[in-house]
Amino acid sequence: MGKISVRFFARYAELAGCTWSHVNVDTPTTVADVIARVREVFPGTQVMPATPLAALNQRQVKLDARVTEGDEVALLPPLSGG
Repeated sequence: MGKISVRFFARYAELAGCTWSHVNVDTPTTVADVIARVREVFPGTQVMPATPLAALNQRQVKLDARVTEGDEVALLPPLSGG
């Protein structure tokens, strides 16, 4: 079991009720598995898109990227503007 830091930005922070937290997952794992655990721990995040944008240790990654204990996963809502 490993502790993963999770950062929530903008709308996702509103849904989670915080800007960062930790989740415990079996490691090694993937970003997708961390997101699944986030949805369990923070029920409000269940309305996030099925494949949200994510960064692992400050680098944007695909959801199959490997995560190990001590890593940070950031969940980034879609950007819009003009």
